[in-house]
Amino acid sequence: MEPDEALRRALRLAVDPPAGVSIEAVRELARDDDASEWNIATAAKHLGVSPHTLRYYERIGLVRVARDAAGHRRYDAPAVRRLVFVTRMRVSGMSISDLRHYVDLADAEQDTVSERMDMLLEHRDTLRSQIAQLQLALAATEYKIATYQEVHQL
Repeated sequence: MEPDEALRRALRLAVDPPAGVSIEAVRELARDDDASEWNIATAAKHLGVSPHTLRYYERIGLVRVARDAAGHRRYDAPAVRRLVFVTRMRVSGMSISDLRHYVDLADAEQDTVSERMDMLLEHRDTLRSQIAQLQLALAATEYKIATYQEVHQL
């Protein structure tokens, strides 16, 4: 393989990875079934976090969770949607303090949409910059792999 072709292939794999994000994956996260409630184990499994993490998020005020007659947590659809947002923001590097500020704004009585929008726009810019850097790192990795595969096949 020509060096330029190996670079093009590496860049293509870095920008459009084979297992990209799908609409189905996003829909699965954004639970829209308002009829049922989940226990902590089901919610944790769905969100890809531990029950301890969910208890922590509740304790610090990122989410309010109803309890059943026995005192067990019951995660309704709005709580799960809030937790989807919180967990995705944590994965993306948003700090707990920024998340708490965002949630406080979202839960406030007054209109705070413009301030929340500003926070999200800034976070988006940060994410785009990080993604660009990660894509370059992935491209460099793909290029090295292609180079080693070519040498190894000789």
